[in-house]
Amino acid sequence: MANFQNGQDVTTSDTRSAKRLADTAASDGFPAQALLDDAPAGFCLFDGNGKLHYANAMLERLLPGSRRGVSINELVSAESVGSLRRALATLDETGAGVSHCELRSSAAGGTHRWLQASLSVSDLDNGRQYTMQVQPIDGAMQKIAILEASETRWKHALDSAHQGVWDHDFKANDLFYSATWKKIRGMAADATVDGELETWIESVHPDDRAWVLECIRRQDEGEVEFNTFEYRERHADGHYVWIESRGASIQWGEDGRPTRVIGTDTDISARKKDAARLQEISRRLRLALDISKIGVFEANLDRGTVVRDAELIRLYGYDPETTDPGRAMFEELLHPDDYDEAMRIVQEGTASGEPFMNAFRIIRPDGETRHIRSRSIVFIDGEGERKLVGANWDVTEDINLRDELDHARRLAEARNDELEAAKARIEYNALHDHLTKLPNRRYLDQKLDDWMAGRVRYCAILHIDLDRFKQINDTLGHQAGDAMLVHTAQVLSSAIDTGDFVARIGGDEFVILCAPRTSPDDIVPMANGVIDLLRRPVPYQGYLCRFGASAGIAWVGDDGQDARLSLMNADIALYRAKSLGRNRSEFFTKHLQTQIQHAKRTADDIIRGIEDGEFIPFYQPQFNARTLNITGVETLVRWQHPRLGLLAPDHFLKIAEDIDALSTIDRAIASQALRDFASWDAADLPVARLSLNVSSRRLREPDLVESLKALDFPPGRLSFELLESIFLDELEDGVSETIAALKALGIEIEIDDFGTGHASIIGLLKLSPARLKIDRALIKPLTDVPEQRKLVGSIIDIGHSLNVEVVAEGVETLAHAVILQDLGCDILQGYAFARPMAREDFEVFARACKWPQETKSFSPKTTAIKGSV
Repeated sequence: MANFQNGQDVTTSDTRSAKRLADTAASDGFPAQALLDDAPAGFCLFDGNGKLHYANAMLERLLPGSRRGVSINELVSAESVGSLRRALATLDETGAGVSHCELRSSAAGGTHRWLQASLSVSDLDNGRQYTMQVQPIDGAMQKIAILEASETRWKHALDSAHQGVWDHDFKANDLFYSATWKKIRGMAADATVDGELETWIESVHPDDRAWVLECIRRQDEGEVEFNTFEYRERHADGHYVWIESRGASIQWGEDGRPTRVIGTDTDISARKKDAARLQEISRRLRLALDISKIGVFEANLDRGTVVRDAELIRLYGYDPETTDPGRAMFEELLHPDDYDEAMRIVQEGTASGEPFMNAFRIIRPDGETRHIRSRSIVFIDGEGERKLVGANWDVTEDINLRDELDHARRLAEARNDELEAAKARIEYNALHDHLTKLPNRRYLDQKLDDWMAGRVRYCAILHIDLDRFKQINDTLGHQAGDAMLVHTAQVLSSAIDTGDFVARIGGDEFVILCAPRTSPDDIVPMANGVIDLLRRPVPYQGYLCRFGASAGIAWVGDDGQDARLSLMNADIALYRAKSLGRNRSEFFTKHLQTQIQHAKRTADDIIRGIEDGEFIPFYQPQFNARTLNITGVETLVRWQHPRLGLLAPDHFLKIAEDIDALSTIDRAIASQALRDFASWDAADLPVARLSLNVSSRRLREPDLVESLKALDFPPGRLSFELLESIFLDELEDGVSETIAALKALGIEIEIDDFGTGHASIIGLLKLSPARLKIDRALIKPLTDVPEQRKLVGSIIDIGHSLNVEVVAEGVETLAHAVILQDLGCDILQGYAFARPMAREDFEVFARACKWPQETKSFSPKTTAIKGSV
């Protein structure tokens, strides 16, 4: 038996040796028992009830009271009984040879001792017998307690400092992140962190990624041992937080590169915000002083000294480079007629301690008289000394201009009444709309200037645009449209409150500036009331004209937002109101602005992506439901974005449609797909048919048919997939003619997403498509809902009755495929067989799928789709 030291584990082989000795002691008697009695480790035998049959001398010292007939549970502490039972259960339930646990003595004599116990079991004629060997481990447990206490202190210290800890042990492939580290990023304490650099760097602000990667590279290359840098990282709720990261290399590999880096992250967003605010305030102050030509002074009233800046010295006519800034130039240059009054104001203002104004003239050294304005205040500095700080500015030009204006005013007052009336009419016409008599855009601009200058306050801007106004102009003429504009002006004028301002800014657009209200909720009733009134029909020459209005609202409040920016925000909100269905109002929010900006960036990227050829076709194979041969492929568009990677249509389709780029993308994808189709024919790949998705707008293009005539494609092997929503019972004449022309060219027509509720049997008869594709929403529940099978089966039967092939898309599992085969579906498409793939991947797949034509029907037990991706 091994001689164990304090804190070492009892090995399995030693435990088994002790067991053999115990067995020998039980069977052969004294010699083996003598060996156990003198063993340096505690040793005992006990039965299934925990009663000791044997205990050596060392066990008596480690567990006082150990003797034959005593229960082992009486020798250990209460919390150790459970540990012992779990260790015994491991032996009994798993069949393990040895089980380990940690025990504490029952403190007979007042002191607990920590012990490491190793147990084994033997089956004897009279029942199960357990062998236990123990070693003291007090020293090891004390060290663990010290380490745990130290770790707790450091954890509390770091948590109280709001520092998150990270530990990257690259050698052990162990990446650790503390709860505070996660909290900084808005993550739960038990959240899993993907610490891979490629994943994590996506959460870093795009503008900071290159900098962060460079800092990490320098640390990884061993260029720096300590690394501190600041960057922005995306919070869980979407905003970015500023983080100061400090890291230190503590272990290195043989190549000198760090293998373990430990550091802390601190959220410095508030500090960054304060620094930016202070910098902006300082910049504004410097800019204001530079532009306004204001001179500043500070006088120490207790010491009788004064300091002036260069601008003030220049204001008084001296050269800042050669003039003592403490010179008493104020008293020296005061105009004699203003001296007593100016000095009195200074003395009284200084004594009162309140801010005070002063106005006086100075005679500069060159003899020129200048008019000066001054504003000053007394304060106590950090040293307890009284100081007077103030600013002077030259208002000579203003005084002269005022005198000139007074003179001009006196001349203007002398004019006759006719000239005044003419002037009033001209001013009114210049600032008002001639049709509605409302203020016009010029007048609105003046109001916005007054607002920005602080001469008037408003709390919100409403930008109103009439809905369906163009139809009235087109059907009843512009006179009817003018009547509706006059009616709108009357409605708006009657709806506004005192202090509000309403203007027609052009066409059918109006703007309301709202006088201060308590909250945005006070604006909503007015906006909704206007929309309700304008929705009512208006009689005009025997007709009832119906139109409506949409409104965008920008709430300004007390944040001092630029008035023209607020008008732009109201326009953004109006755009959202119209996009959500018109006849409604929408408030501008930062989230809305972000969405608009994201849409704008995406739109710009789409235009650039079209020019750079980033939109590429992906192909999803379609399979004969009975033979599993490839019957064709559906062409799907993907965007190979240079920064975001491969994007599916739901990332860009809506925006592409808004900017009228969808048809261009359709044409590009069709051109690439037809070239690939021709190359597959030349390579003898088994692709019988190519399907292209065609948008509604593309279908209505007048040059579609002519452009297709110029292309080289095999008749009967190209099909256009058209959304079911295109086909109502009454097809447009132009669309019907286009579809007939497509069929004449040998292009088959398929109805995509069939089952969403638009097409009727009559519509199918009129269109006579080659195929219809059952929408995936109907396919998914097939395996769980028996009624769904009846519905899908009915669709298949209807298609077959009209001599139309039926395609099931969204076939996710072979169980779906078997059901669809039983229902008589013709063609299967979905992830159960193949996902959409790039041209190269599809060619590899198609070559692997050249099955014999005599392939029989399949079942999920026997068929595997070779080459599936």
